Amino acid sequence: MSTPAPDWQVEHWLNTPKPIGLADLRGKVVLALAFQMLCPGCVSHALPQAVRARQTFAEDGLAVIGLHTVFEHHEAQGSPAALAAFLHEYRIGFPVGIDAKDPDAGLPKTMQAYAMQGTPTTLLFDREGRLRLNKFGHLDDMRLGAAIASILAEAVPDATTAG
Repeated sequence: MSTPAPDWQVEHWLNTPKPIGLADLRGKVVLALAFQMLCPGCVSHALPQAVRARQTFAEDGLAVIGLHTVFEHHEAQGSPAALAAFLHEYRIGFPVGIDAKDPDAGLPKTMQAYAMQGTPTTLLFDREGRLRLNKFGHLDDMRLGAAIASILAEAVPDATTAG
């Protein structure tokens, strides 16, 4: 299978005491949701779905991460304080990183690294940090749940034979 995916390029984290990288989450399946707080599809579908995934799957098997990937309306949604208030109001408790700006490209760095087309984008990684799903737009609960369960059901790599 492929090599581990590139790490996220985050300039600020919320809902976590320290920065989180993909390598920190090895051994877990990772659901990462790229969103913007002013994206209607993100607010009405994707973020509630991520919350449901967090409530459905055990934390020792699935990590849920938000990536605030702002590529438009920077002035309205660009500050960590505005995002913190949004996360509080919508009761989003999982860790959320603010995708690092790239002043030369206009698109945030993680968004570029994963060739995202917009928000919401669902990224699903296996226990070894390999990207298994990169889906722009809404993915219904049944499909996402099946994809997560399928990866969770895969054999856990044996640490004695790895690497």
